[in-house]
Amino acid sequence: MNRSREQLLEDRHMRDAARALVEADLENLRADLALKGLGERAVDRIAGGASEVYEEAIEVAADHKGALAAIVAALVLWFARHPILEALFGEDEPGGGD
Repeated sequence: MNRSREQLLEDRHMRDAARALVEADLENLRADLALKGLGERAVDRIAGGASEVYEEAIEVAADHKGALAAIVAALVLWFARHPILEALFGEDEPGGGD
Protein backbone atom coordinates (compact mmCIF):
# COMPACT_ATOMS: atom_id res chain seq x y z
CA MET A 1 0.00 0.00 0.00
CA ASN A 2 2.86 2.31 0.84
CA ARG A 3 4.39 1.87 -2.65
CA SER A 4 1.16 2.77 -4.42
CA ARG A 5 0.84 5.94 -2.33
CA GLU A 6 4.42 6.90 -3.22
CA GLN A 7 3.69 6.19 -6.88
CA LEU A 8 0.55 8.30 -6.69
CA LEU A 9 2.47 11.24 -5.19
CA GLU A 10 5.22 10.89 -7.77
CA ASP A 11 2.68 10.78 -10.59
CA ARG A 12 0.95 13.85 -9.17
CA HIS A 13 4.25 15.76 -9.08
CA MET A 14 4.98 14.74 -12.68
CA ARG A 15 1.50 15.88 -13.72
CA ASP A 16 1.91 19.21 -11.96
CA ALA A 17 5.33 19.75 -13.52
CA ALA A 18 3.97 18.96 -16.98
CA ARG A 19 1.03 21.30 -16.43
CA ALA A 20 3.40 24.07 -15.34
CA LEU A 21 5.43 23.59 -18.53
CA VAL A 22 2.32 23.72 -20.72
CA GLU A 23 1.06 26.84 -18.97
CA ALA A 24 4.47 28.51 -19.35
CA ASP A 25 4.50 27.62 -23.05
CA LEU A 26 1.01 29.08 -23.48
CA GLU A 27 2.04 32.27 -21.71
CA ASN A 28 5.12 32.58 -23.92
CA LEU A 29 2.95 32.03 -27.01
CA ARG A 30 0.48 34.68 -25.91
CA ALA A 31 3.29 37.16 -25.28
CA ASP A 32 4.85 36.35 -28.62
CA LEU A 33 1.54 36.80 -30.44
CA ALA A 34 1.01 40.12 -28.67
CA LEU A 35 4.31 41.35 -30.14
CA LYS A 36 3.67 40.06 -33.65
CA GLY A 37 0.19 39.18 -34.90
CA LEU A 38 -0.84 36.26 -37.06
CA GLY A 39 -1.13 38.44 -40.16
CA GLU A 40 2.44 39.66 -39.85
CA ARG A 41 3.63 36.12 -39.29
CA ALA A 42 1.79 34.93 -42.41
CA VAL A 43 3.31 37.73 -44.50
CA ASP A 44 6.78 36.89 -43.19
CA ARG A 45 6.30 33.21 -43.99
CA ILE A 46 5.05 33.95 -47.51
CA ALA A 47 7.91 36.37 -48.13
CA GLY A 48 10.40 33.82 -46.84
CA GLY A 49 8.92 31.11 -49.05
CA ALA A 50 8.97 33.39 -52.09
CA SER A 51 12.58 34.24 -51.38
CA GLU A 52 13.49 30.54 -51.22
CA VAL A 53 11.66 29.85 -54.51
CA TYR A 54 13.47 32.78 -56.17
CA GLU A 55 16.86 31.55 -54.95
CA GLU A 56 16.08 28.03 -56.18
CA ALA A 57 15.01 29.40 -59.59
CA ILE A 58 18.24 31.37 -59.89
CA GLU A 59 20.24 28.26 -59.02
CA VAL A 60 18.39 26.09 -61.54
CA ALA A 61 18.72 28.77 -64.23
CA ALA A 62 22.46 28.98 -63.61
CA ASP A 63 22.76 25.19 -63.88
CA HIS A 64 20.70 24.99 -67.10
CA LYS A 65 21.70 28.03 -69.16
CA GLY A 66 21.16 26.25 -72.49
CA ALA A 67 17.60 25.25 -71.66
CA LEU A 68 16.86 28.74 -70.40
CA ALA A 69 18.23 30.26 -73.63
CA ALA A 70 16.06 27.88 -75.68
CA ILE A 71 12.95 28.84 -73.72
CA VAL A 72 13.65 32.56 -74.12
CA ALA A 73 14.27 32.08 -77.87
CA ALA A 74 11.01 30.14 -78.23
CA LEU A 75 9.09 32.88 -76.43
CA VAL A 76 10.62 35.59 -78.62
CA LEU A 77 9.76 33.63 -81.76
CA TRP A 78 6.22 33.01 -80.54
CA PHE A 79 5.52 36.68 -79.84
CA ALA A 80 7.22 37.78 -83.07
CA ARG A 81 5.61 35.11 -85.27
CA HIS A 82 3.27 37.45 -87.18
CA PRO A 83 5.95 39.95 -88.23
CA ILE A 84 8.31 37.10 -89.11
CA LEU A 85 5.68 35.34 -91.23
CA GLU A 86 4.80 38.62 -92.96
CA ALA A 87 8.47 39.24 -93.74
CA LEU A 88 8.90 35.75 -95.19
CA PHE A 89 5.64 35.30 -97.11
CA GLY A 90 4.36 38.83 -97.53
CA GLU A 91 1.22 40.36 -96.22
CA ASP A 92 -2.07 38.68 -97.00
CA GLU A 93 -4.14 40.86 -99.27
CA PRO A 94 -7.20 42.21 -97.54
CA GLY A 95 -10.30 40.45 -98.89
CA GLY A 96 -8.10 38.29 -101.14
CA GLY A 97 -10.00 35.07 -100.49
CA ASP A 98 -11.93 35.19 -103.91
